[in-house]
Amino acid sequence: MNITKPFGDTLALIGNTPLVRLEGASKEAGCDIWGKCEFANPGSSVKDRAALFMIRDAEARGDLKPGGTVIEGTAGNTGIGIALVANALGYKTVIVMPDNQSKEKMDTLRALGAQLVLVPPTKYADPNHFQHVSRRMAEETDGAIWAGQFDNVANRRAHIEGTAPELWEQTGGAITGFTCAAGTGGTIAGVGMGLKERNPDIRIALTDPHGAALYSYFATGELKSEGSSVAEGIGQGRITANLEGAPIDTQFRISDEEGLKWVEQLLREEGLCLGLSSGINVAGAIALGKQLVAEGQANPQVATILCDTGFRYLSTLYNADWLKQKGLPVFDWLEQSTAA
Repeated sequence: MNITKPFGDTLALIGNTPLVRLEGASKEAGCDIWGKCEFANPGSSVKDRAALFMIRDAEARGDLKPGGTVIEGTAGNTGIGIALVANALGYKTVIVMPDNQSKEKMDTLRALGAQLVLVPPTKYADPNHFQHVSRRMAEETDGAIWAGQFDNVANRRAHIEGTAPELWEQTGGAITGFTCAAGTGGTIAGVGMGLKERNPDIRIALTDPHGAALYSYFATGELKSEGSSVAEGIGQGRITANLEGAPIDTQFRISDEEGLKWVEQLLREEGLCLGLSSGINVAGAIALGKQLVAEGQANPQVATILCDTGFRYLSTLYNADWLKQKGLPVFDWLEQSTAA
C-alpha cells in the first residue's frame, strides 16, 4: 500500500491527482482508457490547477498585493478554485457567473465566502457577457486583478507543468492518446503541449460538445457551431489565447445523450459520480481509442480528464424533472425514485 508523504501546506493538495483505468470504457474502445481524477482536487475540479497558477502568476508580476481581490468571470468551477486559493493566501474573491449554471455551484461559491454576481447568459460579443462584466469590475475596483482565465496563459501553463508530466509519469511514458473538451482551452492545449514535448507522436484530440465551434474550426478552419448542449464549463466559440498553438491532431463531436450514457454507466457500474463534461470526455476517449486500434496501433493507452464531481449537479443532471425538461434521457433509478 502506498502512503503519500505529508504536505507542508494546503495548496500542495492541488494536482498530483490519481489516474484510474475505466473498465467499461476500455471494453468499449478495445484498449485501455484512463481517467485523470480531477475531482480529487480540494475544489473538486480540474480548475483548481488554473486558479493556483493564475494567482501565483499575478503575485509574481506584482499585480496582486496582500489583501487584494481576485475577480473572475466563470461558469463556476474556476471561481470555486479561485475562492479556495484566495482564502489560503489572504485575498478576497468576486465571481461573475451566468445565472443558468447549477444551484450547487452558486451555493458553494457563497459558502466559500466569495461575492457572487449573477448575470444573464449572452454571447461573447455582448458587452454584458460575464467575462466583460468581470473585467470591468476589476478595472473599477482598487487592489483588484482580473484573472481572465480564457486568455491568461498561466492557465495552460498549469497543465504544461503539472497535468502533462503527471500523465506521462503515471503511465510510465506509455500514453499514446489524450483528449478532452475545451472551455478556456487551457487543459487541452497545456496537456497537449506538455505531452508532445515528451513524445511528438502522442495523438491529441479535441472532444467538442454540440453548440461549440472548435470541432468545425479544427476540421475545416471555420468557426461554426451546430446544435446545443447543456454541459457547463465546456464549449467555445473563439480561439482564446490559451488555444493558440494547441497541437490538435484530430477532433470528435459528442452529443449530450452520448455523454449522459457514460455518466450513467460510470456511476452504475464503477461508482464514479461525475458531471456531463466528464461523460463527454470519456465518450471522446473511446472514439480516440477506437481510431488508434483501427489504425493498427498495438495496445493504445488513452487518457482523458474526469473534470469534476457529479455532486455539483444534483439539481440538474441528477434531477429527473430537469432532464425531462431538457428532453434528455432520465437515469432508471431517478425515474423510479420520482415515481415513488
